[in-house]
Order: sequence, then C-alpha cells, then structure tokens
Amino acid sequence: MDFKLVSKNKPAGDQPKAINELVSGLKKGYENQTLLGVTGSGKTFTIANVIAQIQKPTLVIAHNKTLAAQLCNEFRELFPQNAVQYFVSYYDYYQPEAYLPTTDTYIGKEALINDEIDKLRHAATTSLLTRKDVIVVASVSCIYGLGAPEVYSANILNFKVGDALDRKELMRKLVKMQFKRTSADLKRGTFRLRGDHWEIMPPYEEVIYNFLIEKDRIIKIFLINPVKGFQQNKTPSVQEVFVSPARHFISHGQDDALKEIKNELKVRLKYFEEHGKYLEAERLERRVKNALAMIREIGYCHGIENYSRHLSGRQEGEPPATLLNYFPGPPDGGFLTVIDESHVTVPQLRGMYEGDASRKRTLVEYGF
Repeated sequence: MDFKLVSKNKPAGDQPKAINELVSGLKKGYENQTLLGVTGSGKTFTIANVIAQIQKPTLVIAHNKTLAAQLCNEFRELFPQNAVQYFVSYYDYYQPEAYLPTTDTYIGKEALINDEIDKLRHAATTSLLTRKDVIVVASVSCIYGLGAPEVYSANILNFKVGDALDRKELMRKLVKMQFKRTSADLKRGTFRLRGDHWEIMPPYEEVIYNFLIEKDRIIKIFLINPVKGFQQNKTPSVQEVFVSPARHFISHGQDDALKEIKNELKVRLKYFEEHGKYLEAERLERRVKNALAMIREIGYCHGIENYSRHLSGRQEGEPPATLLNYFPGPPDGGFLTVIDESHVTVPQLRGMYEGDASRKRTLVEYGF
C-alpha cells in the first residue's frame, strides 16, 4: 500500500512552506535538512506530510523510549492504514558484560527481557521485509547488532490456502527458526501439531494461526484470539499469512560457521600464549568451547551475538547488521531517516557507540 495521511487538519502557517522545501530538498538529493520549530508548532504533522509525498519507508529516531512511544502513537493516528512500528531496547533491566582491569573485576551480563517489546521489535522487522508502507519509530537501540536481514528474510515462511504442507518438513523448518514445540498453551514463538489442526503463534503478534489440513494441503487458515479460543462461525479466516523466525539471530551455514570460529580461536589462543597471557587463553578457550557445544546442540547460546560475524557469513572488518539494514537500499528506492531532537539524539548515538566499542575492546583484550 501507499502511505495515506488521514487527518482533519490541513497544513497551516509556515507548514506548507516547510513541507515544500523539505520535499524539494529530498528530490534534489540533499543528505541533510533541518526542520526548526517550537514545541507545539506541528513538526510531527509536517514530517507526516513529507512522508506522504515522498512515499518511502521511514526511520524516526528519538533519544528515549517515552518520546519514541509518543511519536509512534502520533504517527499511528496520522497513518492508520499503514504499518507504524515501535523499536526500542527490549530490556527492562540490562547490565552488559564488562571487565575492569584495574580491580580485576568481571561483571557478567544480566538482563530482564520485556516480552511485549520483543514482540514489537519482531513486528517492526517483519513489516520491513514484507511491505513498503512502513514507519519505524526507534530509540538508540537501532544502531546495535541485530540478526542479518537476508538470513531473517530467507527464513520467513509464507502460507497460503491451497499450499501443500508436509508435517515433518514444517517441524524441521520451525525448529530451525528457533520455535519451540509444545503440547500446552501456545506462547509467542511456539507451535502445536494436533490431528488436522496445526497451530503456530508468531513472535510478532498475540494471535494463533490455525491451519486446517486435508490430504497435506491447507484448506483454511483461522486467526484465533488466544483468550477467546476458536468460535464456530465467528473466528475469522484469511487467505495468506507470514511467519517470521522466533529470534533475530538465526545461524547461516552452521557447520561452516563453527569451523571458522574454531579457526579464529586457534589464532587468538596462539596470540595470548606468545604474549604470556595464559590465564586469558584458558578463559577464552573454555568460554568458546562451551558456546560451540550449545550452538551445535540447540542452535543458540547466551551471547550468540559475539559470534554473529561467522554465523551471518560476514567478512572480517564488515560491520554487523542493525535495524538500518532491514530498510531497503538505494536500488529499491532507499529510505528516509528523521532524527527527532537532533541536538540531543545525535551526540547520544555517537556516545553510545564509542562507549560500547570501548567496553568490548577490553573484553577482547582480556580473553572474555
């Protein structure tokens, strides 16, 4: 669908001039433009009009979760027929892994994940890979590593009424996508296969996709509210659904990746031993071997982002994928970036990047 702005209000005052100049600048290829205005002057409405004219997927970056939520709600009111998504850090509490050399103090990673925000993050990435009329309102979280979009996209399953569906093949694919099989109540990222009714709850929505199967073909796809359950003649059905992976980090060519990780481990251990850092070598070897065993057995481990380069097939020195990589590139028309409160947000983006890089350099140096 195209972006369709829905509002009783019309641009007024300086807004028409601002909209025309911003649109003109974008068409001329200007990389940076600034919209100035006091609080309450309608800057969000102005940007919404620009999006409606430019018709490109848009990333809006705010400097905190509360402001991002407020902007997301405003854009949802202005674009009710389009996909307006919310993408912020999904941690209610987060203590990153760190090492303090001066006091020889190791601080382990601790995190409490907010399930609702995790759902919204999956909704954002799935929307970006399955449609073009998408606005994502994000915090600084958008610059942090995320699973590779090409791998995530390749693992999105598309089901249509009439498609052939093999039970064993479906189970194999869902397990590879980090879904868990259950015989109890369904939660996000789980599935249940019983008789002719196969059920999946996707990671981005609190709804159960119920597939009615006859002779290995999909006869109907019901959208079941988990609270209400199936209701005869009331539960809606659809012709097509998409199911995205249960996690953003999905391994790609796992055997090759594990081999590359082992090779890099050998190189790093040799470096530590040549420099007399035997404690660091022992520490690194123990941690990496434990992680490899976990990945081999269940396809996932805590701190799997540390191995993201190998698991996503990137070359040494290539930056990790972030939310920005889920947006279309120049051949597909590119996307629009709007930085709200840029005098606060831009320094925060730079500061968070440098702080994170410094912490990780220390961990690497001491074998963590």
